[in-house]
Formats: sequence, C-alpha cells, structure tokens
Amino acid sequence: MKIAVTSKGTDLDSQVDPRFGRAAYILIVDTLSLEVEVLNNSENVNAFRGAGIQAAAMVSDKGAEVLLTGFCGPSAFKTLEAAGVKVAIDVSGTVRDAVKTFNEGKVPFADGANVEGQS
Repeated sequence: MKIAVTSKGTDLDSQVDPRFGRAAYILIVDTLSLEVEVLNNSENVNAFRGAGIQAAAMVSDKGAEVLLTGFCGPSAFKTLEAAGVKVAIDVSGTVRDAVKTFNEGKVPFADGANVEGQS
C-alpha cells in the first residue's frame, strides 16, 4: 500500500512536518518495501492560498491511500476525502516511526480537519 507522509526532509529518518499543505516534502512510502518517492512541495510552501488543495491533488495523483500528517485544514481534508484518501492527524516523530505505527494499526483516522494550534 502507498501512503503519504508530510516530511521536513527527503528520507525515512526525517521528521514529520506538522503542516500538510505547506510541508517541505511529501514522501510517498510503500508500506511493505519502505521504498520512498519524494514529492517536492516547495511551490506550495509560500502559496498565498490553495496550498492544501494542491498538495491533496499531488497525493491523490500518486495513488496514496492514506495521509499521515500533523494538521490538515478543511479544504484539503475535503479534497482528500473526495479522492478516497484516509487522513491521520496529530502524527509526529520520524517518517519511519510514523510508517511503523501505521503498519502496526495504531494510527487513528480523522473524521474531519484540524487546525494548527488546536487538538
């Protein structure tokens, strides 16, 4: 299964970026092989608006079935939901740890968006 994880760097040992739309990178990770495809999200980092929707489209286009991130706003959440991508929020630590937690079935899925600074 392919999952997307927001990341501050380009490998599994990078820290999870708590922002979805404005994350530095989004890693597409194969949960079995741990093979990683790096999506550079730099064009959305400084976007005035629509960063979450654009990032959601990238995730969906790459065939990810799940997104692991810290915060996901309402527009991005709706876009992901419409694309059939499940969202797990409040994820932290390294990308490797997040994938391991997901593989162990310990990642709860969100039923709505959250906003940075709120739980």
